[in-house]
Amino acid sequence: MSLLHDPFGVRRSFDLGNGRTGIFYSLPALEQAGVGRISRLPVSLRLVLEAVLRHCDGRRVTEQNVRDLANWQPQAPRTAEIPFVVARIVLQDFTGVPLLVDLAAMRSAMARMGRDPKRIEPLVPVDLVVDHSVQVDFAGTPDAFARNLELEFERNRERYQLLKWGMQAFKTFKVVPPGIGIIHQVNLEYLAKGVLEQDGVYYPDTLVGTDSHTTMINGLGIVGWGVGGIEAEAGMLGQPVYFLTPDVVGVHMTGSLREGVTATDVALTVTQMLRKAKVVGKFVEFFGPGAAALPVVDRATIANMAPEYGATMGFFPVDQETVAYLRQTGRSEEHCRMYENYYKAQGLWGIPQAGQVDYSQVLELDLGSVTPSVAGPKRPQDRIELPKLKETFQAAFSRPITESGYGKPAQELDQVKVEVSLNGQGKAQVGHGSVLIASITSCTNTSNPTVMLAAGLLAKKAVERGLRTPPGVKASLAPGSRVVTEYLRDTGLQPYLDQLGFHLVGYGCMTCIGNSGPLAAPLEEAVVKHDLVTAAVLSGNRNFEARIHQNIKANFLMSPPLVVAFALAGRVQVDLTREPLGQGRDGRPVYLRDVWPSLEEIRQLLASALKPETFRRLYQDFASQNPKWNEIPAPVGEVFAWDAQSTYIQEPPFFENFSLQPGVISEIRGARALGIFGDSVTTDHISPAGAIKKASPAGQYLLQHGVAFADFNSYGSRRGNDRVMTRGTFANVRIKNLMVPGVEGGVTLHQPSGEQMSIFDAAMRYAREQVPLVVLAGHEYGTGSSRDWAAKGTRLLGVRAVVARSFERIHRSNLVGMGVLPLQFPEQVSAQTLGLDGTEIYDVLGLTAQLRPQQQLTLRITRANGRVEEVPVQCRIDTPIEIEYYQHGGILPFVLRQLAASG
Repeated sequence: MSLLHDPFGVRRSFDLGNGRTGIFYSLPALEQAGVGRISRLPVSLRLVLEAVLRHCDGRRVTEQNVRDLANWQPQAPRTAEIPFVVARIVLQDFTGVPLLVDLAAMRSAMARMGRDPKRIEPLVPVDLVVDHSVQVDFAGTPDAFARNLELEFERNRERYQLLKWGMQAFKTFKVVPPGIGIIHQVNLEYLAKGVLEQDGVYYPDTLVGTDSHTTMINGLGIVGWGVGGIEAEAGMLGQPVYFLTPDVVGVHMTGSLREGVTATDVALTVTQMLRKAKVVGKFVEFFGPGAAALPVVDRATIANMAPEYGATMGFFPVDQETVAYLRQTGRSEEHCRMYENYYKAQGLWGIPQAGQVDYSQVLELDLGSVTPSVAGPKRPQDRIELPKLKETFQAAFSRPITESGYGKPAQELDQVKVEVSLNGQGKAQVGHGSVLIASITSCTNTSNPTVMLAAGLLAKKAVERGLRTPPGVKASLAPGSRVVTEYLRDTGLQPYLDQLGFHLVGYGCMTCIGNSGPLAAPLEEAVVKHDLVTAAVLSGNRNFEARIHQNIKANFLMSPPLVVAFALAGRVQVDLTREPLGQGRDGRPVYLRDVWPSLEEIRQLLASALKPETFRRLYQDFASQNPKWNEIPAPVGEVFAWDAQSTYIQEPPFFENFSLQPGVISEIRGARALGIFGDSVTTDHISPAGAIKKASPAGQYLLQHGVAFADFNSYGSRRGNDRVMTRGTFANVRIKNLMVPGVEGGVTLHQPSGEQMSIFDAAMRYAREQVPLVVLAGHEYGTGSSRDWAAKGTRLLGVRAVVARSFERIHRSNLVGMGVLPLQFPEQVSAQTLGLDGTEIYDVLGLTAQLRPQQQLTLRITRANGRVEEVPVQCRIDTPIEIEYYQHGGILPFVLRQLAASG
């Protein structure tokens, strides 16, 4: 970073707090220079403005970019593009491995062109946390953690070798190995610094991450959000993250939480409230006395759920609470002083009160109005007040499948009971609504000692009353860092969780991302044979269909103490505010209110939960703490040695026949529909996730390559192999292609033959016939995790355009990043209103070299009877740089051409 760039003359010095001074780019000085009313801007925008100001070099970032953002208006049309250069990037291994594969492929392409492969090098620090690979294969035993870790290393050896190659090949690439924690909790507790320094210049910690829940760091006053791996790669290689100047929605918080209400309940309430307010693609900033009174761990729980409410961020500004958290988690006193002085010098200290900042819209939330809640059974925004869970589940049970129900006769709910023998572990009675998975998991809540201690206290009281978890409930505890294990042990609560089956199973996302592992075989058999609608309860952030476990249909998000409570109850068709959890050893009923811990009980234990020395000890020298990681051999060399026999890592085809000349934007003609989908199709539906079925195209590929079914592993672990991933795209067992009514799973009808086949087989047949493809969809297409394979797989199947009623932010961007055209139907128009069934031929007209962002194009539909209809559609290539990406066939070819031409 050069000190020469200061076109506005705003470099100033500030007191570092140790007798020295540091240089910073002053936002108050920019306001004094008359550039804009910066002190009225939302705090989150001011932090982005600082990065734009500091990188203003007249090339990547212009003076006009600075002026545009400094003069942000709450209600203005959003046409200006912000080039945001982030300070660092975080990756998790599911998205990080394919990203590293792509970088390795770019190095190979460079070498083939006779150019220096070392030109492909991350220009900002990159941290990859291995947290997505461990599965709950073993649970309910003291050795579950060790056995799961053993299996993880067995299954993922090849992937971990690639990561070790990356560590030696790239200077700025670091890895937090398996068994340490979940990316967002590790980021919050360790990686995040709040303020960074380079060449004597101090600046705010900002980042993007290849996981939707990167927003958790917003709870610490840090600007950051999730992007697809495709955007992250571009950011690593020096490209700014481009986005349209956003609306900023202010949420004015007042009041305080009542007894019995947790941060999880607030997060679920905020998720429902903001989904209704339609904050998709907007910044959300929390302010007011209620926000200021929340500790950082509660703020982080709320910020974590930003993807669930659809916002780019859920931001809490920096104040005394954030500096206190940095101290509690082991950051040095010198750093904390510098951090506080920096934000005060920038005029960014403190959570704003009403009237101090201009927002696009202000919403009100009285924290005193929040009640105990759960969310589900299929979406995180579908909040249910705890007393209403029973009636909600009963209503969903008999509601038609087309209306997000289960389509079962109401009388069947309590009639079907199956007795299952659990191989020497007693018998379990299973029926509709039975809880089969109960998991305290996910960064959302395990980073929050308040709710984790509440779960431990509830377990203690339940055990003391003589309550036990019913047989058949697979309970698990997967914290986001080893700090949790320390404080649960130090407070004496872990033995009680153990007695209820909540043994430590691993430090990773596990159940929340679908790595819930197998159910006991007799249980699974009973569920499938009797088509039971059983339940999972988890303290995670996602519960989309078939995500948690392919055969568990009802999935509910809730706080850790409620997970323990529902594990004890053993069913979800229960009102825990009125009905007992079970019978105590004295034969009397025990109610939730009897075992729920008070806020005072939790507070008494909290002081022992956040000890700075614990964080310092556990976050130093990962290698020595992880002998299994040390055993993995580290390949060397600037260019990766691809192994043609590997079923985990393959060189992707993105740079085959690579030319230094970009393509030409032209119309799409003669396309067929690969699939027609309804609303809320998630990246879990599109991108391969979870277990690989033997009969699926991906399963058949692995069998043909000599992989035994027992060694299939998950799709997530095979993201470095495009041959597996392309076969798994649109292959989710619950996806509903409306071209094949009444059928679930990744099937379609090939046209014009009308033959039914897998989506992969149809796509390959169309490729041989040289027929381009389109996908048609409803509202919120691509919600869910920021899975780049949802876009990569779409592209590799031959899909040229996706026409939807609306798009999720990251997935839309990822489609463009892979050279796939996102198009949006006009309001009130859909595949259904047009009566489309997939027998049509589609042309996209108006695509020329003069294409402009958000231009109107024409979708011409030629029906099977020859009738032609033309529908206006909006091109959702939103920014000028995206036009360039699209012309080049995606971000990666764009960047590779730039780097190859640079010398």
